[in-house]
Amino acid sequence: MLFLLSLIPRAMWNNITFCSICKLSPNSAPLLLPRLLTLNHVFKGKCKGFFSNSKQTTQTLQNEGQKRTCSMLPSRLVSSKAKFRRYAKTYPVLDGRVLSVYRHVFEENLRNSEAVVKRYSELLELVSKGGGENAILRHTQRNKKLFVRERLKLLLDDESFLELSPLAGLNMPYGDVPAAGCLTGIGKICGVWCVFMANDATVKGGTIYPIGVKKQLRAQEIAMQNRLLSVYLVDSGGAFLPLQSELFPDKSHGGRVFYNEAIMSAMKIPQVAVVCGSCVAGGAYVPTMAEEAVIIDKIGTLFLAGPPLVKAATGEYVSPEDLGGAKLHSKVSGCSDHFASSEKEAYECVRNVISTLNYEPLPDEVIEHDGPLYSSDELLGLAPRDYRCTLPVKLILSRLLDGSRFQEFKADYGTTLVTGFGHVEGHLVGVVANNGELTHDASLKGSHFVQLCSHRSIPILFFQNTAPHAAEPTSISQAEAHANRLKAQASMMAAVACAAVPKITVVIGGCYGSESYVMCGRSFSPNFLFLWPNARVALVDSRHLTAVPQAGDSDSTDESELKHLKQRLEEESSAFYSSARLWDDGIILPQNTRKVIAQCLQIIQQQKYQVIPPCQHPVIRM
Repeated sequence: MLFLLSLIPRAMWNNITFCSICKLSPNSAPLLLPRLLTLNHVFKGKCKGFFSNSKQTTQTLQNEGQKRTCSMLPSRLVSSKAKFRRYAKTYPVLDGRVLSVYRHVFEENLRNSEAVVKRYSELLELVSKGGGENAILRHTQRNKKLFVRERLKLLLDDESFLELSPLAGLNMPYGDVPAAGCLTGIGKICGVWCVFMANDATVKGGTIYPIGVKKQLRAQEIAMQNRLLSVYLVDSGGAFLPLQSELFPDKSHGGRVFYNEAIMSAMKIPQVAVVCGSCVAGGAYVPTMAEEAVIIDKIGTLFLAGPPLVKAATGEYVSPEDLGGAKLHSKVSGCSDHFASSEKEAYECVRNVISTLNYEPLPDEVIEHDGPLYSSDELLGLAPRDYRCTLPVKLILSRLLDGSRFQEFKADYGTTLVTGFGHVEGHLVGVVANNGELTHDASLKGSHFVQLCSHRSIPILFFQNTAPHAAEPTSISQAEAHANRLKAQASMMAAVACAAVPKITVVIGGCYGSESYVMCGRSFSPNFLFLWPNARVALVDSRHLTAVPQAGDSDSTDESELKHLKQRLEEESSAFYSSARLWDDGIILPQNTRKVIAQCLQIIQQQKYQVIPPCQHPVIRM
């Protein structure tokens, strides 16, 4: 006991009394060691100079240490992996201080972040209302159905879920389609991570628009990439016919949803559907191709053509229930496997179905980890307003990684790219972060590091802030250097494309030109890709454009044409424009980045706990 007490630094004795330690029972001795070691680690003199006032340093660190100690569960068991995790404690600590020389840039970024975050909050509020209050009243009172978000509350475990692309469908050429007419995301059901796709019938009556097809296809892609079982809550009036040419004929249009269902079944990725409203035309295939389907009495209907079309074609009136109601499909056609008398019963049935899938949920292991030493709220001031307002990326990493610790790789070579290893809520990750333009040396370094992560099966986090535009070479020597740089970037691009590990990309600033591909942009199929609200996504930066690109031999530049092009680029490069078109998986607030990344890493990890026997065919329904 005396040895344990000797580990406590002198600075802590003001806040810890001997009585409080002596009150511990003898059985608590094994639990005391990790607490004391944690406190000892926090109050070591390694953080000297964190603040300008050393007294303030001690006091602040004491408070942080106490907070961290109180949050530790007294009954926590140390897993067999804990002995490996302790080595993370020896990674060097990043210096995350915002120096006075950066203060004006920090404040400029902060003002910009506050403006875009306000806009983001307004749009989220708009989207949360679906098709509007009148549409919700019609849906819930006249049609006796639950609002889509209430359905998810009944279906999912009582935990936070990751909603994907909530701003999709806003300000589209064919009008606003809030949340693209469907909610998609990843949440837990019976402790198992699942992808859900739920139609919102308050938006255009559940009619499917091109952006809605794209959103569902992206959700299925995530399910396949991460081997997540899928749940469809179908309440759809079928395709929006005036836009049929944009959602029917091509490879990546509506039919791909059904193709993916068959492929996912063959991959032994289970799919369950609930018919919780009208399933007309194309919408009818989703539940009939799922492995198991539930239909709700008096609410769910399933047919290719509804009563109005039957009336027009044959002159005969038939009720929706007689044509394709719950009793018909449960007793006669067999299109539905489970009959539910209410929505609540239907979602309970889905939970029961999932409990039969022989899926092992992730173990309830509490992974020990330290929080970052620096406040995540300061990320708002570190989110660059534009490329000229970019601060060193290690300031951002120090607010995201456990204990602000980072084992850097090739620290002094190719310094415009930062690479290394760290932990996010106990999960080991490789980090590739832009710290400037991707030079020749930086690209070679990135290529080397990505291959290391691939060989060691370590997930990679890309923090992307790519340069707007590289200056054109003006001499032979510059042209040669430019060519060498392109070759090195091509090498890194190939390494990123072929790395057989999970990849998560967060665009923290610019997403410009070919360098965005090298940093695992959308074309390179990261498992997840998120934007900060300040992000810009474009081929070129409008602020760097000095002339209008001309076709053929014409080199005349019209001033008004240049101004118009700049305005258009400015509008089309915003994070909100990008997210509305599903070029990403959603906008996240900088201060929530660590939480979202940790959630994604947990989701990705689930497939390690699946037993997948060989299977060469889908489940063929009757």
